[in-house]
Amino acid sequence: MGNDISFPRQQARTQRFTVGAPRTFAVSADGARVFFLRPATATSRANGLWELNTTTGVERLLADPATLLSDPEDLPAEEKARRERTRESGAGIVGYALSRDASVASFALSGRLFVADLVSGTARELPTRGGVVDPRVDPTGRRVAYVTNGTLRVVELSSGEDYAVAEPDGEDVTFGLAEFIAAEEMSRYRGYWWEPNGDRLIAARVNNAPVQRWYIADPANPGTAATEIAYPAAGTANATVSLHVVSLDTTFVPVLLEFDYLNDVHWSSGGAPLITTQTRDQRTRRIYTLSPETGAVTELAVETDPTWLEVSDGAPAWTPDGRLVRIVGEGDEYALRVGDEVLTSGLQVRRVLDIADDSILVAASAADDPTQVHVYSVGGSVEKLSSEDGVHSAIRGGDTVVLVSATLDWFGARARVGDHIIESWADTPVLKASPRMLTLGERSIRAALLLPTGHVPGTKLPVLMDPYGGPHAQRVVSAQNAFLASQWLADQGFAVLVADGRGTPGRGLAWERAIAFDFAGATLEDQVDALQAAAALEPDLDLTRVAIRGWSYGGYLSALAVLRRPDVFHAGIAGAPVTDWRLYDTHYTERYLGHPDDRPEVYDSNSLIADADKLSRPLMIIHGLADDNVVAAHTLRLSSALLAAGRPHTVLPLSGVTHMTPQEQVAENLLLLQVEFLKQSLA
Repeated sequence: MGNDISFPRQQARTQRFTVGAPRTFAVSADGARVFFLRPATATSRANGLWELNTTTGVERLLADPATLLSDPEDLPAEEKARRERTRESGAGIVGYALSRDASVASFALSGRLFVADLVSGTARELPTRGGVVDPRVDPTGRRVAYVTNGTLRVVELSSGEDYAVAEPDGEDVTFGLAEFIAAEEMSRYRGYWWEPNGDRLIAARVNNAPVQRWYIADPANPGTAATEIAYPAAGTANATVSLHVVSLDTTFVPVLLEFDYLNDVHWSSGGAPLITTQTRDQRTRRIYTLSPETGAVTELAVETDPTWLEVSDGAPAWTPDGRLVRIVGEGDEYALRVGDEVLTSGLQVRRVLDIADDSILVAASAADDPTQVHVYSVGGSVEKLSSEDGVHSAIRGGDTVVLVSATLDWFGARARVGDHIIESWADTPVLKASPRMLTLGERSIRAALLLPTGHVPGTKLPVLMDPYGGPHAQRVVSAQNAFLASQWLADQGFAVLVADGRGTPGRGLAWERAIAFDFAGATLEDQVDALQAAAALEPDLDLTRVAIRGWSYGGYLSALAVLRRPDVFHAGIAGAPVTDWRLYDTHYTERYLGHPDDRPEVYDSNSLIADADKLSRPLMIIHGLADDNVVAAHTLRLSSALLAAGRPHTVLPLSGVTHMTPQEQVAENLLLLQVEFLKQSLA
């Protein structure tokens, strides 16, 4: 792509430079083959399924959507919802499952079921009884399960026989799908799990009947009926979730366990099935083993915390030889525990990547540098597998490790297998970010400062804070792509400061828990402190002209800043902000603020609505009207309160746009409009 294209257009067109990049890696158990998704050609946008032979270095296209699918994509409603939860914006094959010997893969295209013979390199469609969601081949490669219209079905690969194994017993019931809360807040996107021998499944039954109904309308198309969604707002009822062991003859064995939240299920040959649950207040987590024959459970471990427990990624799980793997709080660190032994020290373990008998791969940050995430092999000793400063992840099969690395020195992520780098067809950005990585203030807030390209020292610059600033998301990481949009904004004539305050991940339990029952205090205070500390280091920052922008939690933080600290912030742009936490979901909100019935004063003090009459600075609020995560009611209620208080403000409603990145032209013009607003507001 030539340099005549604008960065905003390029970023939107390439879906933040992800189109064309290899992704979703898997490795065969013997390490001989690496599988991944990438467009079939350098000019295509639809992902195909590829194989890399680790001996020869030869890549082979196994499944090309262009040859398998002649019609445009037409996704089932459940698949559209699943992609919204996973923030999936790709096309073609966006996920696949492998048999244990990597001889068969299953995937969906346009709601249709396909299987690929990974030996011959051919793929074929299997007829199904409806639109296909989350197809997964069983570990033995004999059959594929999928969900359609809330029914869990199985297809026999040898005969093509398609039969239901778990059918809804009520209008609001589904089998085999993750409920909204699991997918949005726990990163659990699946609702069924195969037995290692492929003869049974554990299936989640979700009953959404107790959940209140909200209605997402499309005001730009008044002839279109509003979409009904089951949305469990803070303090209201969640979906009822239960587990069942389902045999292929449709024999049901109910799992004899009640719980508030199902975090995960793990079924491997390392031991009996593991079930991990949380209480509603998220201060207790229990790990059970399950007898598939009787449905009886045995409590294996109980973890408690006086504030909350984070959901672990990749654990609890068994090692192949039957030891329990967990990520546990050890002092102020997230540590790896295997059996009764804690195996890491001085690291913040973020997720378990792969488990073998002799070693476990984890992604972790050194305790003194949350901006970097490295891959460590933990066994008899702890060995760092990634060398460059940056953000790394990995997947392993046999002795083969796929190391995926992003650094400040190159754009995108490089996937390396030994000496082979899997080629990426992602566009090269038309600019290069040059962040100055900083440690600011008495709390050592990690931040990045970006100045206009070619900035002449001594030239005063208006400041734009560009945070997320809340739980579960880091902006300040040692990766080039993390700062591309911030650099473009800097090049429009701003000093852009990105700061990760208390509550952001990677710095231990105390740092994360500092925001308990007080979003508004700690996160805003840290943005102010970071700004003042940065100005002490860089005299060209003009603190008489300071703006702040953000999306989602960052949108909340931006509106909060101009409402409560107009002495510091002179303009704000709030994208999809949460303005009243009573309107956000149970699992996220109650973890940090408690139950609204128990702590109404906490919800009142963290809401923006009551502060409407304090607005004295320019505020632009942007919201997608189709957003089913942070619904547009947040913006509309704040706007109504501002109007009632006689406070001028700007609202940009985005028709048809969800919480995800808007369409190409919308995304480009949205950035341009923000810059124009900021320049006018800070003039």
